[in-house]
Amino acid sequence: MSNSVRVAITGAAGQIGYALLFRIASGQMFGPDTKIDLNLIELEQAMGALNGVKMELDDCAFPLLNSVTMTSDVNEGFGDADWSLLVGAVPRKQGMERADLLNINGGIFTTQGKAIGANAKPNCNVLVVGNPCNTNALICQHASGLPNEQIFAMTMLDQNRATTQLAQKAGVSVSSVKNMVIWGNHSPTMFPDFFNASIDGVPATEVITDDEWLTGDFMKTVQQRGSAIIKARGASSAASAANAIVDTVNQLVTPTPEGEAFSVCVPSDGSYGVPEGLIFGYPIISDGLITQIRQGTVHSDAAAEKVKITTDELAAERDAVAALLQ
Repeated sequence: MSNSVRVAITGAAGQIGYALLFRIASGQMFGPDTKIDLNLIELEQAMGALNGVKMELDDCAFPLLNSVTMTSDVNEGFGDADWSLLVGAVPRKQGMERADLLNINGGIFTTQGKAIGANAKPNCNVLVVGNPCNTNALICQHASGLPNEQIFAMTMLDQNRATTQLAQKAGVSVSSVKNMVIWGNHSPTMFPDFFNASIDGVPATEVITDDEWLTGDFMKTVQQRGSAIIKARGASSAASAANAIVDTVNQLVTPTPEGEAFSVCVPSDGSYGVPEGLIFGYPIISDGLITQIRQGTVHSDAAAEKVKITTDELAAERDAVAALLQ
């Protein structure tokens, strides 16, 4: 990795952005030897709040923080970016159909994708966080012309949630849980694959023998955790989402330990029967520069059916935004 990295972040003054920026500037995302240039992108009406965030970044006196650029112009914001973290998106409101949400955000991510393609570095990596992140990433990729290996959507938050649930049930540290991979869409159809997870090197299903909990409460808790947090705190996940962004990029730029994999959505190459091109959550391994889908995972009939359900949902989302993919 170069000695400096330029990171563009949309929605930079929002709750996730606020929880994220200071961790990037402190070196938690790219390590203690990499200087950081931040391109902070916000809507024009949020520029005042963004200026307040910049003041706080200044006041932290981070040794690794080279520069901070603030803008509401996406062409300027994505200029020379090595990484683009697309956090901002229009949230689903009461009475809004998912198709409506897809099309509203489709326009946003088309604009951002074109700006990335025209202004970011040719090898810029893009991580889409704003929901529905899988299909937003598909739209962004089409608009930007990015190759498959440079586009990602986030399921690390779901992996972290699932990991904690297994660890708490087993009475162990979260570090004991490995290969807790999320398959498919970042939505309630996601499949948290506990069948292939391990706890202290032992299959999770041998450590946790409560099948009713695994197929019931565990699955429901992971799939519906976002809604539960909104109900509990009156706002969506922010700090945990920012933490997952840091974790995702760190996993992508760090060689994956032997025998392990992590969760992120990438354009399907047809692996595991998923239609080519869908942005799909897979078990991923990285050498620090190049990622690949880990092959060889065996699914039971029940697991395969869950993978099919989330695949079908993503195919329907793709079809709903087909006009944006022409």
